[in-house]
Amino acid sequence: MTSDAGPGEDSERRNVSDAAGVVVLGACATWSLITATLQEGRPEGVLLAVLAVAAGYSAGRICGALLPVAAPCAGALAGLGLAVAVPRLAPGPQIDAPLGPAGATAGLLTLCVGAACCAAWTAGSPVLRIALSTLAVGITVASTVLGSTSAFLTCAAVLLCSSAAGRMRSRALGLTGLALTAAVATGLTWAIAGNALPDGLTESLEGQLTQHRVQLWQDALGMAHHHPALGVGPGRFGELSTTTAHTLLSDGKPHSALLQQAAEEGVVGVALLGATFCWVLYTLWRSPRPTPVVLTAGAALTGLAVIASVGNALSFTAVSVGAGLLAGLATARPLAEESPEPETRVRPRGDRLTP
Repeated sequence: MTSDAGPGEDSERRNVSDAAGVVVLGACATWSLITATLQEGRPEGVLLAVLAVAAGYSAGRICGALLPVAAPCAGALAGLGLAVAVPRLAPGPQIDAPLGPAGATAGLLTLCVGAACCAAWTAGSPVLRIALSTLAVGITVASTVLGSTSAFLTCAAVLLCSSAAGRMRSRALGLTGLALTAAVATGLTWAIAGNALPDGLTESLEGQLTQHRVQLWQDALGMAHHHPALGVGPGRFGELSTTTAHTLLSDGKPHSALLQQAAEEGVVGVALLGATFCWVLYTLWRSPRPTPVVLTAGAALTGLAVIASVGNALSFTAVSVGAGLLAGLATARPLAEESPEPETRVRPRGDRLTP
């Protein structure tokens, strides 16, 4: 269901969520500059990521208001084309071993499926709705062709969540479940890095994650313990990691957004990363869009958060822009009333559309 508040109250709530976003993203940029100054780091990567998210979110709000169906559909197709045509998602020398850019591809395809499903929920024509749903399924299948198992799993999860979203009467309950999912994923990552799990479970997970990745995580956690307040400085993990030093080709990243923030920006950096995700969920909760659109976008962004907790997805500008774009599309107020808007505004009934 959508919000049943009046136009004035709804506008005021949206202003609050937008102001919170400005504060959170501004704090992320400011803290990276502070830690870089004090620890001789390089904040350019963090600043670029913040700018990418902000630009994507702004573009999503504008395009979602003007073209609520065409914009997410175009975004899904563009993301799929980018993943197929430029599988490494970044110019310049490429690092294929031992980890490579698979997490970025998985994150991008997950966002594409979320965008396609959002477009399907918004479409008024049954034929168009079926076509957009088919596009979402096609992207999921394409993830297996691109050789990304994690992408297939997260894309399939977004499809299932989108199908279930039409039966959810409370978006708050759904978003709370998504928040808990992200918290469990990040907590598990931290526990693996700290060797806090039973030996059998740790060995099983290391087999899936690779021992090299776990060693990078352990290096990052060690830096966080030695520099809990400020971290070692943005962009300095590669210089100080013993695992990276003994790797012939390395991108200098710990391949976990959580542990990278902890190592390079300390506890405040971790708190700001969590605050950014919480802000996204809050804006979705206050969104005027139907609940299925909100929960579908939330599921895709949560899938990206899970991928980023065990991979290097957020280091790629295309993924950061895509995350902001999807969040903006799902929180935009279309200039034309959505169907069945009058019914969902007057009475808190469940949405009856199906993707």
